[in-house]
Amino acid sequence: MQTRRSVRVLRLSWPVEPATLAALQAGDPEALDRDPSFARLLSALRADNPLGDFGLYQAVAEVSPCWELFQPQTGASPALGAAGQPQVSTNLMVTIHVDASAPDAEFEAVLDWLVALHPWEVPVIEISLAELALRKG
Repeated sequence: MQTRRSVRVLRLSWPVEPATLAALQAGDPEALDRDPSFARLLSALRADNPLGDFGLYQAVAEVSPCWELFQPQTGASPALGAAGQPQVSTNLMVTIHVDASAPDAEFEAVLDWLVALHPWEVPVIEISLAELALRKG
């Protein structure tokens, strides 16, 4: 029988400068620390909280390049572009696991922090439940 761990999965679409994405693809992981927007997310991930807690490993996150398409509507105050104009944002899709046994109040506080840190008027942060397979023993 496989050992499992129940987790909450956060998927965050986080904007980065195009130069940050290019530097990452060229093999420069320190570009994440230099990106003004992403550096704020890294500080949250590295703080003392349940984000990315894998016991012997802390601040665990998976990062993938992505581009987000959107069109701000009248009344929007977009961080990129203008109302009525189609936009493409250079982003990273970040997946962070939080142990499901973390107290709800602690999880909600961290989630509120991430929403406040996010540079967009309407952050894209998905929350789902999952199980992670663990090694036996």
